[in-house]
Amino acid sequence: MPTPVPFKEQTAIVTGGASGLGLAITRRLQAAGVFVAVLDFATKTFGALASEFGAKGACFQVDVTDEGSVKAAVAEVLKARGRIDILVNSAGVTGKTNLKSHEVTLEDFEFVHRVNVRGPFLMSREVLPTMLRQEYGRILHIASIAGKEGNAGMVAYSATKAAVIGMTKTQGKEYAGTGITVNALAPAVIRTPMVDAVPEAQVKYMTDKIPMKRCGTLEEVAAMVAFIVSPETSFTTAFTWDLSGGRATY
Repeated sequence: MPTPVPFKEQTAIVTGGASGLGLAITRRLQAAGVFVAVLDFATKTFGALASEFGAKGACFQVDVTDEGSVKAAVAEVLKARGRIDILVNSAGVTGKTNLKSHEVTLEDFEFVHRVNVRGPFLMSREVLPTMLRQEYGRILHIASIAGKEGNAGMVAYSATKAAVIGMTKTQGKEYAGTGITVNALAPAVIRTPMVDAVPEAQVKYMTDKIPMKRCGTLEEVAAMVAFIVSPETSFTTAFTWDLSGGRATY
């Protein structure tokens, strides 16, 4: 197996990297010297981020649910950088929450599935051939504690994050021994703009289940992500890391 490029010389893709959790991850990786290609559907902050990133990163518009958009964005990154060492699938949506299953529309359920499951699948499928040629890669899917335990009032979100965990276990096994690791991270409640948009009753329900009785921070997530996708984390794959303040114990 070839020696990987030093972490500070690597290239990462972070989906949903223009705000919230994805932006915190982007900044943490950049602080370690990694060049980060932010792939996001919302472009309104791209100008400010380009000024902030300088030579440390770039922004590309992508719809992670659209195969053609994903292919074009990954091709742009490869053209600009020549390699892709890391993929963090952070783009995600909750859909409408604080609803019982019989109250959820098919339209909303399918929308959440397209972003949370179809998106990571398309992104990972597109970068894997490059990683196989390099004989090195790190893929991290951002899942959720909801995918392990289920959150009442969040059937679409919980089901899709469970699917992400299943995809992680499969992909990790498929590419074990190639120099590529595929893992997932299952946070409990992290204060992000996405969580701020969730009804407070739903947030309280989730936070009350955490033994530490608090939300996680963006900095805590970003630090763990940086460790998981580093060259040092080379013997862990097909695994779902816990970041739940004690809520998950398995």
